Amino acid sequence: MDATGNLDWRHALQAAHELARHARFDAFLAACQKIIEARADDAEALLAVASLLGAFGFVSGARQCYFRMHKPAPADLRPIAGLANVARDCGEHAESRRLYSALLQRRPDDPVVRRNALMSMEYDPEASDAERLDAARRWGVWAVAQAGGKRERPPLPALDGRPLRVGYVSADFCQHTVGLFVKDVLLEHDRQSVTSYAYSAGKVDDWVTAKIRHACTFRDIADLDDDAVAEQVRRDGIDVLVDLSGHTAGSRLAVFAQRPAPVQVSWLGYFATTGLAEMDAVLLDAWHAPQGTEAQFVERIVTLPHGRFCYTPVHFAPRQVAPPPSTTSGRLTFGCFNNTGKLNDAVLATWARILAAVPDSRLVLKWRTFQDAGLCESVRSAFARLGVAPDRVALRGASFHADLLKEYGDIDIALDPFPFSGGLTSCEALWMGVPVVTWPQGRVVSRQTFAFLSAIGLPEFAAQDDDHYVQIAVDLANDRERLAGLRFGLRDRMRKSPLCDVPTFTRGLEQAFRTLAQSAGTS
Repeated sequence: MDATGNLDWRHALQAAHELARHARFDAFLAACQKIIEARADDAEALLAVASLLGAFGFVSGARQCYFRMHKPAPADLRPIAGLANVARDCGEHAESRRLYSALLQRRPDDPVVRRNALMSMEYDPEASDAERLDAARRWGVWAVAQAGGKRERPPLPALDGRPLRVGYVSADFCQHTVGLFVKDVLLEHDRQSVTSYAYSAGKVDDWVTAKIRHACTFRDIADLDDDAVAEQVRRDGIDVLVDLSGHTAGSRLAVFAQRPAPVQVSWLGYFATTGLAEMDAVLLDAWHAPQGTEAQFVERIVTLPHGRFCYTPVHFAPRQVAPPPSTTSGRLTFGCFNNTGKLNDAVLATWARILAAVPDSRLVLKWRTFQDAGLCESVRSAFARLGVAPDRVALRGASFHADLLKEYGDIDIALDPFPFSGGLTSCEALWMGVPVVTWPQGRVVSRQTFAFLSAIGLPEFAAQDDDHYVQIAVDLANDRERLAGLRFGLRDRMRKSPLCDVPTFTRGLEQAFRTLAQSAGTS
């Protein structure tokens, strides 16, 4: 309580956050409810509680908070944005699209609304390639206008054998998909060839951040505006500036609209066009970008020779792969540990067909939003309508990363969602001995798992259509001998593949940067 006897909600919210961080979720929910009751008419308090509930997967509570805030203050658009994000996280893509369309009409210059609307389209199975490209282009035009208009490309100083100065920009230099993928590349850079900088827009500082700090010159830009970041890039004399975020949370893509570097590149953390004409290239590979993919991009596609990125398992991954769970239980278990925003009606219908074709099999789904009783009931009801008994679907909430990896010991076969496929999730499933069935489609983001499987020599687990997807999963489920062989052979297969060859990958990345720089220097 403060001096007036009122609840100090900011202090209480911080205490609630600590409870959630330590997985004390009953106490966390009680603390949030106490704030809601004490500050029922305080829009700022309700907005903060809703955001915290959503961050830890309690989407129903977040939704109720946003509704509660919106009713007395309909002119405040922040709860509508929150509701749009909740809808996306629940796989309600039509509702998310409707809400973002309304928001964009009323707040066309809100950078977060514009960014989130673009990101949500990547999850939406009904968003066409043309719609996604057009929306991204419009963002690019808007971003340049917001930055004061088109800027000339700065000159690139003669290379003359000197190291190339490469700057990476991200809000995720931490134990996040981007941080985990990029840390070993930064550590592997040849210091004679590349001088690297990390421009960190995030607030998390953990063991991954420490490794990245050690690998390069680290700039904390979290509290700098776009003008200041652009000026810092110019002072650092960056030759190649690399965006690792696209339109994901915390993005500083608007800095690139100011053209602070001679070469500007999109890589790793995004999976579609940025829409920004000032981006000289997007780095992909032949698996992610088959012929015709260039029609989806404003940027020129540069094909990396050894894959779009490479994977290094975390140091706390279990040393041994668990035996196939079906050998002890006699029951085949499918699983998916992907974001529930990647779920949609077609995914659930396809998975239901697989369960119907493999008697007594079950499905384990895991994501932080399955902490939420309301979402769990919705998903179980959807499967029930598709003929799948509730006891065949297990829904698991969040856990610490090390514990999550151990839970792959309960899974025989992983099922990839579509059109938004797994990234780090698929790599980790494979590392834990779990083969992944995927369906690569036209979007780059739908081809991530296909790229991993191709890199390790298992493209046969990539389907051509939904019928083929079902057939691959069913055939694999019925071949227990092959499943066991894959279980104990996947790690060695990965170690020997381009997917886990950080030195070779990094040399290819450096060469791509140098080629782009040489081209800019002669243009």
